[in-house]
Amino acid sequence: MGKVVLITGASSGIGLALCKRLLTVDDGLHLCLACRNMGKAKAARAALLASHSGAQVTMVQVDVGDLQSVFRAADELKQRFQRLDYVYLNAGIMPNPQLNVRALFSGLFSRKVIHMFSTAEGLLTQGDRLTADGLQEVFETNIFGHFILIRELEPLLCHSDTPSRLIWTSSRNARKSNFSLEDIQHSKGQEPYSSSKYATDLLNVALNRHYNQQGLYSSVVCPGTVLTNMTYGILPPFMWTLLLPFIWLLRFFANAFTLTPYNGAEVLVWLFHQKPESLNPLAKYMSATTGLGSNYITTQKMDLDEDTAEKLYQSLLELEKQVKVSLPKAEPQS
Repeated sequence: MGKVVLITGASSGIGLALCKRLLTVDDGLHLCLACRNMGKAKAARAALLASHSGAQVTMVQVDVGDLQSVFRAADELKQRFQRLDYVYLNAGIMPNPQLNVRALFSGLFSRKVIHMFSTAEGLLTQGDRLTADGLQEVFETNIFGHFILIRELEPLLCHSDTPSRLIWTSSRNARKSNFSLEDIQHSKGQEPYSSSKYATDLLNVALNRHYNQQGLYSSVVCPGTVLTNMTYGILPPFMWTLLLPFIWLLRFFANAFTLTPYNGAEVLVWLFHQKPESLNPLAKYMSATTGLGSNYITTQKMDLDEDTAEKLYQSLLELEKQVKVSLPKAEPQS
């Protein structure tokens, strides 16, 4: 069997673009689509097999915003596979994004316009809610559900022969100012997406510290500013029509505007080919696109410290203990 690659959020956007690109560079791998909506997963699988008829493409149902679903999927994966070579932790949400229109238009005529569009700093707030598990939805979906999945899949990920890889989809919107160790779920703030992505960066550092000796390596990436269902929900359609020419122009001045899922997946495919020992665990690897549409990779040192990363990791371990006591595992599906 070729390398086994598990991708969460694989049925659309960057996840689906990644699937297409990985099969193009290595059609001998076994691709497992980990999706919440199995109807969309089946459609994605059919599209992939239409262009790669000999590929191994399977599916597993998992909603990383539902811990019973995570436990069930992990049990199913342990029955199917002896190891996982790559896990792309790509699924994520930005619910009910609210745009600060005043900040947008004032920023359009300031020196910070490129930075503003690249990072959405000061532009977006999100509503959040509690899930059935009693956790903040953005926190559970973007980080904690994935953390539990990794912990449950340890037997498939930790090997002494060849390394396994975790590759997280983070964001330029990950900002230290929006994260607090006293409120890791960001229940008291208005930017849970930014907080969850900064927590992802911290967790990446802690995972390398705890798992590299067991043959498991973690990396974080930023796909750039990509127009997907998530970003299209931020503005009304007529606003995108007005802004798109301006955004295309900005590509000549900033490399973050990858715009298409194909371009955004560039760094995810690049990492597929890299030796994990050669990567910097304190760096974020980013897709970049020139004004004329050529893709390349850039790196950025993350604004974090290992002490905070370790404290977050211990908080997540403690929360894991609590949910395992209060939430019995669901029985595997027959």
